[in-house]
Amino acid sequence: MGAVEAQVREYYDTAGPAYAQLMGSFWHHGDLEAENAGLSPVEAAQALARKQVEAAGLQAGGTAIDFGSGVGGTTVYMAQISGANLVGLSNNEWLSAQARQHTAEQGMSGQVSFLTVGDEDYKTLVAWPADSLDMVSFFESVCHLPDKASFFRAAYRILKPGACLVGVDWVKRPWGEHQTDEQIAEWIRPVEEVISIPWLGSVDDYRGMCEAAGFTVEIAEDLYPGVECWGSTPPDDGQGWGAYEGELSTVIHDGKRVLDAARAAGVFSVGRWVARKPV
Repeated sequence: MGAVEAQVREYYDTAGPAYAQLMGSFWHHGDLEAENAGLSPVEAAQALARKQVEAAGLQAGGTAIDFGSGVGGTTVYMAQISGANLVGLSNNEWLSAQARQHTAEQGMSGQVSFLTVGDEDYKTLVAWPADSLDMVSFFESVCHLPDKASFFRAAYRILKPGACLVGVDWVKRPWGEHQTDEQIAEWIRPVEEVISIPWLGSVDDYRGMCEAAGFTVEIAEDLYPGVECWGSTPPDDGQGWGAYEGELSTVIHDGKRVLDAARAAGVFSVGRWVARKPV
């Protein structure tokens, strides 16, 4: 069993309830244009999920997996708007249980399910046959994997020819006076340490791993080009991270602090990718 993967699973035993309390069912950044138009964090997150489903061409009757599905908000939403059947994957049973409850409340249990998988199952996704799925998605989850390249190879194997891997994830980037790896690491390393991330890649790192797996990368972009990446978590802390008093509150507070510092330094951002398996 991988020590890093187990650490991530254990992190969400206590961080999961905090995230659910503070963010509800949608745990990822939203579409910047939607945010700038004044949409709520949930609406902006849904707009970004819609953009990914549309890019993949996922349709009614299709099948897909959502890797790192958290408490299920985005997974269920993608099924609702596409009519496809989705399976959300997590290595943490508390997350999966919350996601199943959310699915039942949304009346989507016949179309969406959630599986708790082994800590290192992401390296092979062996439960799925080759060339069997219409989409694989991830939303701010691959950042937790130490062996990201293996995940991309596994996703390539199980997708049908012509189908897409679509993803959104935390990334690092050069910004302003922070240009070298060492200068960027000054701000990014604390984020990795506190939030149980083995290493953050760049937009181009992910593009390279996708291409090495065999994908044709159609989109590889920074979702916050030319601006600091605050998303729905501005420094005024309207969501209440700094005031959180549940279990692991010190880690939650520390996470907010180091992530705010990396955002303010400009070196933290969020990337988006659409990668197609050639026919």
